[in-house]
Parts: sequence; structure tokens; C-alpha cells
Amino acid sequence: MNKIVFITGGSSGIGRAIGEFLQEKGCTVYGTSRNPERVTDSKIKLLALDVRHPESIQAAVRQLVAEAGRIDVLINNAGVGITGPIEEIPAEEIKNNFETNVFGPIEVMKAVLPHMRAQRSGLIINITSIAGYMGLPYRGVYSASKGALELITEAVSMEVKGFGIQVTNVAPGDFATNIAAGRYHAPVVAGSAYEATYGKTLAAMNEHVDSGSNPLEMAQAIYTIMQAKQPKLHYKIGAFMQRFSIVLKRVLPDRVYERMLMKHYEM
Repeated sequence: MNKIVFITGGSSGIGRAIGEFLQEKGCTVYGTSRNPERVTDSKIKLLALDVRHPESIQAAVRQLVAEAGRIDVLINNAGVGITGPIEEIPAEEIKNNFETNVFGPIEVMKAVLPHMRAQRSGLIINITSIAGYMGLPYRGVYSASKGALELITEAVSMEVKGFGIQVTNVAPGDFATNIAAGRYHAPVVAGSAYEATYGKTLAAMNEHVDSGSNPLEMAQAIYTIMQAKQPKLHYKIGAFMQRFSIVLKRVLPDRVYERMLMKHYEM
């Protein structure tokens, strides 16, 4: 596949796995990092980019187009996690999460779409999360940001289809990456009304990430999607029960599903 691929957040975790796998398959891959000079072992070219700053996005896209001449595939992967009781998460941390997980991907699409429209071709893959399909306790902000990007994906897909551009969404479950180290954790406050349940849930979330699936599964899924003539609008990649939880949310009464989640999180 001789495709020019632009992937945000390509210096670690799922983004790095996808970028390196696609390059092995013959793609020319440009990844991004806020500080690419600090990444000394990357197998793909890294451009400086901070999705929270539109001028940084525009500069990276200009550099890519100047070097490669086109952009065939955009993979909006950059994102950050956040945990904590809604009542105790600082407003600035909530805003930062939405800047990174929602507004950033939107600005990247806005920077790339004129080039794809001129080509009359292109594929945009937005990476969200299975968590975006449900409000999870102590992950509400993260669920909301990823859910918002899911809906943005649906809207953009219809808006750009007439230009020969395809848009799809990939929602991963838990994968063994360093996301837990990079996410914002609201502190477990001694004496807080949430101390016991949040502390227990936080430990469980970190354990799930550490024991998650191999990121190579995501890379292989992305490669398969890129080869599809008509990609689906939504893909879910992860353990069976994580994917099945979305089905259960659709068919179970709301309060039954809520009780199921609370039991799972031992609340």
C-alpha cells in the first residue's frame, strides 16, 4: 500500500504500533509528537504537533504536504485519559481533555480536508473508545469526550462524502499501553465521599489497561479498514465482553444497565 498516512500521537502506545505496522506494509507514515526531538527510537518520521494549538496543526500539515505532496489517510489518534469523580475534577482539567480529545481532532480534520477535497479522495479514521458509548463511573469526562468525537464522525462523514472522502471511527477497548501513566488522575482525597469507591475503581482501571490486548491488534484492524472499498462508519476493537457491553446498553432498560455497571465496579 503506497499510501501517505498522517497519524497524530504516533510516538507511543496505539499510535506508535499503528504507525510502525503501516510503514512495514509499505505506507509512508508521518507521526506526530509534542516533542519529537525527545523520541530517539521512532521507526517513523515524527512531526512536531500539539493538537491543542491550531497553528501547530497547520504547520505540521504544511510540512507534510510540502514533502509528500498529498495526504491519503488521516488517523486522528492523539488523546488523553482522565479519571475522577465529576464533582472533584478541576474545570481546567476537563477543558484540557476536551481540547485534546474533541477540539484537537476537529482542527486536524479542518486542516487536512482541503487537501483531500482537492485530491477528490481520502480516508479519515477517528480513534475514540468503547468508553464513548456509555457514561462510566469516574471516567465520565473521558466517556463524554470520546462520545462527542463519535457523533462528530457521523456528521463529517455525511458532509464530505460527496468530495470522495470517507470517514470512519474505530473504538478500542483496553489495550496494554502507557495511557494510564499519561492520563490525569484526580487524587483520591482522604475523607472524601468518594474515597473508597473511587480508590477501588482507579486501581481496577489501571489493572485493566496493564492486562489489555496487544496494540498490534489495533494496527492490523486499521490496515484492514484502509483496504476496504467502503469502510463501515463504526468499528469496535477489543475483548468480547467490552464490545458486548455496547449491545447490552442498547437492549437493557437504563436502570438495569446502570446496576450492572455499578456491580462491575463494586459500587
